[in-house]
Amino acid sequence: MRLTEAGAALVRHAEAILARLDAAERELEAIAGLRGGRLRMVAFLSAAASLMPLAIAEFRRRYPAVELSLEPREPPEGMDCLKAGECDVALGLESSFHPVVDEAIEKTMLLDDPMFLVLPCDHRLARKPDLRLADLADESWLQGDTATCPDTMILLRAATAAGFEPRIAFQSNDYTAIQGFIAAGVGVGLIPDLALASVRDDIVIRDIGDQAPSRRIYAASLAGSYRAPATAAMLEILEEVGRDYERGRRKLALAS
Repeated sequence: MRLTEAGAALVRHAEAILARLDAAERELEAIAGLRGGRLRMVAFLSAAASLMPLAIAEFRRRYPAVELSLEPREPPEGMDCLKAGECDVALGLESSFHPVVDEAIEKTMLLDDPMFLVLPCDHRLARKPDLRLADLADESWLQGDTATCPDTMILLRAATAAGFEPRIAFQSNDYTAIQGFIAAGVGVGLIPDLALASVRDDIVIRDIGDQAPSRRIYAASLAGSYRAPATAAMLEILEEVGRDYERGRRKLALAS
């Protein structure tokens, strides 16, 4: 029996469909077993420079076949990317007095990130014992962009608790740039620990003890019953990196 021309064409299409279904099944098995697929991430600058390199290095060691990408995004924009389906994991931050509440996302808490007072080396209060925030009430301050950086609310809240309203001299979401402006004498600032991995030699870092505000770092994924294997694996690694980072900070504090 010979197939008609139409029958032969149908067989060719059926074979092509079966081949594509087989390829799709193999690809899904690879993704489920973390032997393929991709993971898209976004993170704010200080986390992208500190936590993410450690997490990505460990993920690549465990799952080298998964394609990774990371883009810098400030937390509000990062959460928008996540909810729009443009990324799989987004790093965000919040404070105890301004927690992020969003039913569309699920937060995995990573670590607390304390903030330190930063002054120029030649500042009159740079070496003052028992330095308090109130001692700097008359200073000019540097902070992140009010519209996009949640850290600005942390500074305002801490200053208010210390009895003054900070006079803002300059805004930037780049803490490396803020270090430069502080060194040049433009003002003083509160900088989170994650952004102090690299410190200029012409500024002074001061711990203000129980007056020091802190931010909480979390990794966000879309809320729901299903979580892709690569997303789940990265969240687990980020938790490990956060714990290791906090342990290292405690050891450093004890040594000093």
